[in-house]
Amino acid sequence: MGRIKKKGQAGAAKNYLTRNQAIRKLQISLPDFRQLCIWKGIYPREPRSKKKVSKSSTASTTFYYAKDIQYLLHEPLLQKFRDQKVLEKKISKALGRGDVGDAKRLEGNASRPEKTGKPRYTLDHVVRERYPTFVDALRDLDDCLSMLFLFANLPSTSSVPAKMIARCERLCLEFQHYLIVSRSLTKSFLSIKGIYYQANIQGEDILWLVPYKFNQRIVGDVDFRIMGTFVEFYMTLLGFVNFRLYTSIGIKYPPKFDAVKDENAAELGAFTLEGKALVGAEEPKKLEDASHKPDPKTQAAVNKVLKTLHNGDATDATEETENGTTETEEANASAIDKFEPAAPGGDVLMQPSTNGNNHGTLFSNFTFYLSRETPRQPLEFILKAFGCKRVGWDPVLGGGAFTTDELDPNITHQIVDRPPIQAAMEEDGDAEDNQTSQKLAVNRRVPGRTYVQPQWVWDCINDVELKEPHLYGPGASLPPHLSPFVKSVQGSYDPTVPLEEQEPEEEALEADEDGDETVEGMDVAEDEDEDEGEEGEDEDEEDAEKMEEDVQEEDGEEGEEEDEAALRQQELEAELTGTSVKAKTTNSKAKAKEQARKALRKKAKEEAEDLERAKGMLSKKKRKLYEQMIYTNNKKSAEDQKLRAKRRKLEKGKAKGKA
Repeated sequence: MGRIKKKGQAGAAKNYLTRNQAIRKLQISLPDFRQLCIWKGIYPREPRSKKKVSKSSTASTTFYYAKDIQYLLHEPLLQKFRDQKVLEKKISKALGRGDVGDAKRLEGNASRPEKTGKPRYTLDHVVRERYPTFVDALRDLDDCLSMLFLFANLPSTSSVPAKMIARCERLCLEFQHYLIVSRSLTKSFLSIKGIYYQANIQGEDILWLVPYKFNQRIVGDVDFRIMGTFVEFYMTLLGFVNFRLYTSIGIKYPPKFDAVKDENAAELGAFTLEGKALVGAEEPKKLEDASHKPDPKTQAAVNKVLKTLHNGDATDATEETENGTTETEEANASAIDKFEPAAPGGDVLMQPSTNGNNHGTLFSNFTFYLSRETPRQPLEFILKAFGCKRVGWDPVLGGGAFTTDELDPNITHQIVDRPPIQAAMEEDGDAEDNQTSQKLAVNRRVPGRTYVQPQWVWDCINDVELKEPHLYGPGASLPPHLSPFVKSVQGSYDPTVPLEEQEPEEEALEADEDGDETVEGMDVAEDEDEDEGEEGEDEDEEDAEKMEEDVQEEDGEEGEEEDEAALRQQELEAELTGTSVKAKTTNSKAKAKEQARKALRKKAKEEAEDLERAKGMLSKKKRKLYEQMIYTNNKKSAEDQKLRAKRRKLEKGKAKGKA
């Protein structure tokens, strides 16, 4: 006879532990248990049946794998937590005895880790356990960067200490310096939440969010203790990653930090990089270019053999062929293979281009000056990441600028984000100096300098090409700023394509009908004003029209005969009022549109009937799948139609404003 199994000791109940059971097994407090789970990457699990797993009458809400808790039993941080708990008990006992000196001594030792006081723990071994390879750390860097950039912009409070904020800011600036030196930044996007950045590091795309430099308001319903636990782990992780990235390109880590410049809000300018990569940055590129070029002697011999094979005579190779081979060498070295479809109508692949490495040289020939109303931190980072080494700004924005003189003749581009200043301000003389006014005279522009708005920088780096500056001039209506992370799908709404090219025929006809109704209403109002003196004749003509319509209804030919009668009536009115040409043209246009609309309705009806007949031949399972697919497609098309209607309304409003 087999052994009788007791409830809760086998099956699913053995594989799970509740949170209270896990805390009792580890013998630590709940906050320490939360910290340990966050650092080790252990999360609650949802069993299939809570009734089978729960050993009590009430079903518990939080479960963990028993193997995960068993794994935590061997964690070295547990002993650190216990030592901290023992020290806290000693301090509370000393205070209970009234021995303030002893309690003060213990507390002082706890604040000095180098002595026998509070144990200092590190998370280095946890980072090595969770990320065995460097690629694993890069793949998990998105949340890390978003969290650290968020805490770098927060004000210091009791829950968010100033040392943590300074550490986050320093790590983020070090990471930005690596992106500037390695030219790894690829895209950026301005959104409501903040600024999105994307970088390609060792083949891995990393996307993170940076909030705007506004005064952040600390909300009470956010548990900053839990977030601080994540930040503590992420700071250790980013420190490891920065060290590996800096050493991989030959730069010393950590870079030199100047506290005086940092106090002057220099930020990126407070760091000084040292290493071989900064001295000979162009040498690796030359080596790479040389490795791709073939040996001229070898290429000449190969061309000679090929020619003898084609012509059958080895003595025809002369000095002219040698000169030709050198030309073909240069052409082959500069030429790029292109992917062409094997058959007409095939998929068109992305073609390679020689502009693949333009990220590092896009702004290298320019000198920028940032006006004081522009966001200095993101613009400085993006411009330097794309090759610009000369960026100046107003002294109000902080130190570390290439130049603070707005009239410097070396400046080629100035970024402004203020409305056009009216000349009346200068005439008054009492106008105060505010954020929009400048030291220069009103509407004064330095000759030979290009003035653009900040969006020009973002659109240039996303398309890796210099946009036309006049489209982004001061006070100009900017083109739409589209997200570079959204890929356009065939058949969906594309804001870059003109509305006429992607608008269906039915939708275009409906839009024209709406416009014609407004025009016809205006024409009718004008005709009423002109025909006030000819009411008697118009009444006779209206009676004749009614009689003709009655005859047409009796005959049963409603469609075409009504149109003909309306045409005859309009011709009679045109003879009296003298507007025959307008009446005929408007009527012919309306008739053509009505015929096109009828043809489209007839075509749609036929297609719907064909679809119904085809659906009848499908099985029940395939029919449901097809109907679900049609539902999702109609839903997407409805959203696209709303976007097109909104765009059509905006374009009409702009046209009316210009008129």
